[in-house]
Amino acid sequence: MSQPQPPHLAKLVIGLFMRQRELISPVAGDLTLLFGAIDMVSPWFDFTYTHYYAPEMGTPLSRRVLVFKELIRQRDLADIKQQTNAVEHRYGRDDRRSVNIDPGYLLRERFVLATGKNFAHRIYIGKGIYADLTLIYRKGAFEPLEWTYPDYADGPMRDYLEQVRRKYVEDLKVLINKSG
Repeated sequence: MSQPQPPHLAKLVIGLFMRQRELISPVAGDLTLLFGAIDMVSPWFDFTYTHYYAPEMGTPLSRRVLVFKELIRQRDLADIKQQTNAVEHRYGRDDRRSVNIDPGYLLRERFVLATGKNFAHRIYIGKGIYADLTLIYRKGAFEPLEWTYPDYADGPMRDYLEQVRRKYVEDLKVLINKSG
């Protein structure tokens, strides 16, 4: 019989994409008020993988990923998604978003995003939110799955998330040393 184990704390990772890059500063400021200090900031990635968001947000779109210092409980992901939805709404105009905010978490073995959209591979985690297993870590690298969003499957994004993973592993070592 398996014995229940407490889940590991996770690294909060929030992807944002927008047409107006100047929104990054105020949106990041709002997110730091909610989730604490930012630990890492990705370079800008061109968001050219889909035209799904063009009618709502315009083009061209750019993505940036923010990583937060404070480790989170995995069970808090639904609440975090609701909070980031409120930030999206705050920056929207005329029922259109100016920024799309995708919170998720990173562990040694996987990267998970939160979404309000159900699908076969997504697990309901409460409050109208689903967890999307986006990448798995195997043989020294993050690997996409058949349903992974193309921008997260792309090499530069996975390379960045591997840097985040290394920082997360360091954070865990510090946490263990403090508590041990």
